[in-house]
Amino acid sequence: MKNTVITFGQAKSKNKKLTMLTAYDYSTAKLIDEAGVNSILVGDSLGNVMLGYKDTLSVTMEDMIHHGKAVARGVQNALLVIDLPFMSYQTSVYDAVVNAGRLVKEAGANAVKLEGGETVCSQIKTITEASIPVMAHLGLTPQSINALGGYKAQGRDEDTAKKLIEDAKAVEEAGAFALVLECVPAKLAKHITEIIKIPTIGIGAGRFCDGQVLVYQDMLGMYSDFIPKFVKRYTNLGEVMKEAFSMYCKEVEEGSFPNDSHEYGISDEIIERLY
Repeated sequence: MKNTVITFGQAKSKNKKLTMLTAYDYSTAKLIDEAGVNSILVGDSLGNVMLGYKDTLSVTMEDMIHHGKAVARGVQNALLVIDLPFMSYQTSVYDAVVNAGRLVKEAGANAVKLEGGETVCSQIKTITEASIPVMAHLGLTPQSINALGGYKAQGRDEDTAKKLIEDAKAVEEAGAFALVLECVPAKLAKHITEIIKIPTIGIGAGRFCDGQVLVYQDMLGMYSDFIPKFVKRYTNLGEVMKEAFSMYCKEVEEGSFPNDSHEYGISDEIIERLY
């Protein structure tokens, strides 16, 4: 069954946990979708894991549309959410709506995600009024990494915890259908999950959120530049891939690949006539 913003809301009311993973290409999106995940996120994390940037700030709308279109072709049942990249919505409400519309029209998004609390509520309200669902994102917001002073947990003192609670209420009031909580203390995430009606999706926010999201390269051991504390590696696919690549190189160099089973035939008579 197709996952929608409606089924997301229903999941919370039924205490059914939601699953979300990132994808940035057709083949991976198809595999994730077939595995039964509820939602696929084309995150601006593609700047790190696909493009090799040190952060997400250099990611453009064109990057998001390019990867989003590829992912959309592989998705049948998951709710497809695509990130609005840095400076595509902060500049004005007008820019936010136009760029959200591009992600829907050009990339095939079912919903868009943006970072921030009260400061972006005008954008959330106007985008949702344009019939585009919005997923909010609070806590560690990577697009604000310079202002936050690095990648670290948020809401660990009373003032910042209160601010997170206020922002969560604000984005819900503005019309967000769900809220990502990143690198937030588990007890605080639990409190926020209990006081708002929209589902919370945790990443480094503990077990009490309504759902979880991970970057798929992290959970498969394919990205080793930085491994967050909250990541669980379900397999070490990176090592399996390197072993396969090395075996390929060895077999080509020694002449054992390709062999007869990998070749196309032609009759000897035809070959003889060619000489």
